[in-house]
Amino acid sequence: MHIGIAGNIGSGKTTLTGMLAEHYGWTPKYEAVSYNPYLEDYYKDIARWSFNLEVYFLEQRFKDVLEIAKTDGVIIQDRTIFEGVYIFVANNYAMGNLSERDFRTYMDLFELMMSLVKAPDLMIYLKSSIPHLVSQIQKRGRDYEQSISIDYLKGLNDRYDKFISEDYKGKVLVIDADNLDFKNRPEDFALITDRIDAELYGLF
Repeated sequence: MHIGIAGNIGSGKTTLTGMLAEHYGWTPKYEAVSYNPYLEDYYKDIARWSFNLEVYFLEQRFKDVLEIAKTDGVIIQDRTIFEGVYIFVANNYAMGNLSERDFRTYMDLFELMMSLVKAPDLMIYLKSSIPHLVSQIQKRGRDYEQSISIDYLKGLNDRYDKFISEDYKGKVLVIDADNLDFKNRPEDFALITDRIDAELYGLF
C-alpha cells in the first residue's frame, strides 16, 4: 500500500510522515536528496534551464514511484510526484520560466509515466492557512526559508487547493492542520489516526 502526504511548505508533512510510520509500523519514504547537475546553471539563468531542471527532478521522482511499487508492506511518502508537477512545475510555468512548448512536453512525459504506475492508495492533504504556514516556518528557523514571500506561499496554497479539488483523481483525506498540534498534543495526533483508520479500514 502507498500513502502520500501532501501539503505546502511548513504544513508538517515530514513530521507527520515520521509519526505515522512509527505509529503504524509503516516504512517512511522521504524525497531523495541528490545532486542535480542543472541546479547551478538554473540559478544563473532560470528561464533557460527550468525545463532541464524539472525533467531531472521528474526522473528522480519517477524512480521513487517505481521503487515504491515493488516494495511490500505500507510505504508512507513525504511529498509525491504529483506535487512536483501540479504545484511547483505549474508555478514555474505560470511565472514564465517554462515555455508553452516545454510545459506541454513535460506534461506529456509525466502522463506517460503515470500510465505505467498507479496513484497512492490514499493521499493525506494537510490543508493550512497562510498565517499558520508562516508561524510554522518561523518556528523551525531554517535560514533559507525565512525569505519566502507571503505571495509565493499563497500562490502555492492556491495550487494545492486546485490540485486536490480538481486535478488529483485518487482517494484524498483532507486534514485541517491550522488548529492541530499533532507533534506535541497526543489527542490531536489521535484525531488524525482515527480518520486514517476510518478511511483505510472502515473503522468508527
